[in-house]
Amino acid sequence: MKVAIVGAGTTGLYLATKLSEMGHDVFLFEKRDKIGREVCSGLFSERILDFFPEIKNLVLNEIKYCLIHFPKKTIKLNFKKKFLVIDHWRLDQKITKLAKETGVKIFLGKKINQIPEGFDKIIGCDGANSTIRKLLGLKNPVFYLGIQGFLKQKDNSNFVETWPTKEGFLWKIPRGDKVEWGIMEKAEIAWMIFENFFKEKKLKLEKIRSALIPQGLILPKNDKITLCGDAIGLTKPWSGGGVIWSLIAANFLLKNFPDFLKYKKEVEKFFLPKIIFSKLLKKIIYYLAFKLPFLFPNEIKIDNDFLI
Repeated sequence: MKVAIVGAGTTGLYLATKLSEMGHDVFLFEKRDKIGREVCSGLFSERILDFFPEIKNLVLNEIKYCLIHFPKKTIKLNFKKKFLVIDHWRLDQKITKLAKETGVKIFLGKKINQIPEGFDKIIGCDGANSTIRKLLGLKNPVFYLGIQGFLKQKDNSNFVETWPTKEGFLWKIPRGDKVEWGIMEKAEIAWMIFENFFKEKKLKLEKIRSALIPQGLILPKNDKITLCGDAIGLTKPWSGGGVIWSLIAANFLLKNFPDFLKYKKEVEKFFLPKIIFSKLLKKIIYYLAFKLPFLFPNEIKIDNDFLI
């Protein structure tokens, strides 16, 4: 089949590579004149190696646990799967090379303003503000704002730290030669919390950048055009991380290709219960940890991609 993929992020590149390996004629369109995500914490569970075993040499640091600093109690979260600190831009460069080697035709600086014509199948992997999603008349997901900045400070610690906010959290990630700080929170209050936090800590960050973090599960009922990745708002409600979930969804798409309706059904069946459960659990944990911290154990073990 002749397939158009809009958006050359991690998910779009992965789908393009795999569909090309399956023998399809794949055209990948990216609106920017370069490939590589720059605004991302670059913190991936080690499940990323199941999808891209070739990237082991890109790992900058390994994270084994997280300290959550609630106002009256700090809780230690031990991860069942390690987190890997990876430069997301370098990751995308690596998988771009893989895509080209399989024969994917990549077009940079190609902004898509209408549904591409002349293709058997079209997949929108064009991010939080997906043009394909809008052209299909679908609603937007809920948007959070992610802000990140860096401090020149060597740190090879094997843990991250977070400070819960009203509906999100601030984070600190050791990246070896530098430390990354950031926040995920509702857009209208994210900058205020971010600036006040670092004013109190008397820290001056460099390279401060921001990006939208979508949350939801929005798929079209359309057998010719579908969406994947951030375009459907598929990020973890408790952390905002989306790469592993998006790649799992991409595997459902590959498994059911070219049947997009079957893909939609399988993704919803797999992810909807996890989204509903994790949103409820997050509310309960935030309420109890802020109001009744003595009810919480000092240490918990979780699956960082699925909680349980």
